[in-house]
Amino acid sequence: MSADGNKKQFWKRNTAKVPGNIQHVYGAQHPPFDPLLHANLIKAGNKPPSSTTPGKPKKATTFQEFESITSDAWDVGDDDDELLAMAAQNLNIEVVMETANKVIENHSKLQERRQQQMDSLTEPDGKDGEERHEEEEEEPEEEEEREEGAETTTDRSFGSEALPLGDNRLVKSHSEAPVGSPKEVGVEQAALHRQQSLPHRPTIPLVARMADQNTSGTPAMTEREASRLDKFRQVLAGPNTDLDELRKLSWSGIPRQVRPITWKLLSGYLPANAERRESTLQRKRQEYFGFIEQYYDSRNDENHQDTYRQIHIDIPRTNPLIPLFQQASVQEIFERILFIWAIRHPASGYVQGINDLVTPFFVVYVFEYIEEEVENFNVSSLQEEVLRNIEADSFWCMSKLLDGIQDNYTFAQPGIQRKVKALEELVSRIDETVHRHMQQYEVEYLQFAFRWMNNLLMRELPLRCTIRLWDTYQAEPEGFSHFHLYVCAAFLVRWRKEILEERDFQGLMILLQNLPTMHWGNEEVSVLLAEAYRLKFAFADAPNHYKR
Repeated sequence: MSADGNKKQFWKRNTAKVPGNIQHVYGAQHPPFDPLLHANLIKAGNKPPSSTTPGKPKKATTFQEFESITSDAWDVGDDDDELLAMAAQNLNIEVVMETANKVIENHSKLQERRQQQMDSLTEPDGKDGEERHEEEEEEPEEEEEREEGAETTTDRSFGSEALPLGDNRLVKSHSEAPVGSPKEVGVEQAALHRQQSLPHRPTIPLVARMADQNTSGTPAMTEREASRLDKFRQVLAGPNTDLDELRKLSWSGIPRQVRPITWKLLSGYLPANAERRESTLQRKRQEYFGFIEQYYDSRNDENHQDTYRQIHIDIPRTNPLIPLFQQASVQEIFERILFIWAIRHPASGYVQGINDLVTPFFVVYVFEYIEEEVENFNVSSLQEEVLRNIEADSFWCMSKLLDGIQDNYTFAQPGIQRKVKALEELVSRIDETVHRHMQQYEVEYLQFAFRWMNNLLMRELPLRCTIRLWDTYQAEPEGFSHFHLYVCAAFLVRWRKEILEERDFQGLMILLQNLPTMHWGNEEVSVLLAEAYRLKFAFADAPNHYKR
């Protein structure tokens, strides 16, 4: 069969099929099963499906096999470094470019230094204790450098040069350990091959908490973090919040304690005037539950049943490894939010992927009422009024987000088509080698970037990273509709080395829908945003750069 025939068969197999008038999403699944993260799940007997025959381990080389082991991957996060605070709206291009380039340059230098430290760990055991002591003494110096805006612990910079991976003993030990039966060996080896681009970090539980100071728990704050939190509280404490100042602070990340109120203000859900906020919340919450009373009973009507049925199918697939989202009460909340939004927006209706866009708001607004970790939190322990508030607030903020990108979901999804085309043109200018490589193997941008635009990269990143990314999107003018394009371009070029190593259509597609980001935290997201900001200022006001 010809290469073109193989490509058509591959794509036909892997286009999500949905009934009725529900619009399909190409390759809309979560990141794949990761044997490093989920070893305990395998040991417990919940083994991933495998199409291989007993005694004949086989690599997951087809997309069907890859698709059969998809699930969400979670990880503990990193400290929220205060980066790009200088990337405010009112700075000139020279300052912005210098700031972004400095972040990336420092990131590369410090990674090389970290590599040297890790290499020293491979010396004879007799020196281990001495080296550990020296490493502990160096930590304060590293903290100081982080405060200057440097990024650490990612494996590769955004240039064409790949940084060394460092000590691979962790990956090796996992690949040698007996994790499952021979059936799973081939699948796990394929996944482990992807792990070679992951940072050197310890194995984590199946579902780890989003453990940075911005998304979960309450670890002790550093002096710098406490200072940032104080700045936010000062801005929020005034009778009329200065939204421009709030955006400048929020661009480099929002502390968890003030994220709920900040998101509500930046999304336009709450007014800047403090005296009007309570009355606005009461009115909007009552309005939402008025919609529930008016429309929700119509979900089984003939003209709405296809929409409701697809929502009902999609909700359990939302972050399936997180117990929070598998609770019946949470799924009912999501069904109501999505159905009411679809009824009130008949030009688009419900599209697969919109269900993902509820989750960041829901998690952030749950944290407004709890201090503990969220993943295993039982929401039924909250008062009914609190749950109603979280539901209504999530609905309105999701609606505000979708108002700015609704052409992504109308008939033929013209917004996504335009953005994918713009991404292709942008990548052809910033990295022609990657662009031509994908052309050579007939990979069309629509085949992978459709999902990036439809789901705002939520299927490519852990939820904690999405929340950090949305801090910046809400601080950036047209963040979800315009700035997201440059984030996608930076995200694609981030995997330059891995892309160029793939030498066929199928390998490229499996890579692009299975990017190894499960270990990402705030550091990686901040570097991604720095590069996106640089690209925006280089190309946003120079449309002729797109032309050949």
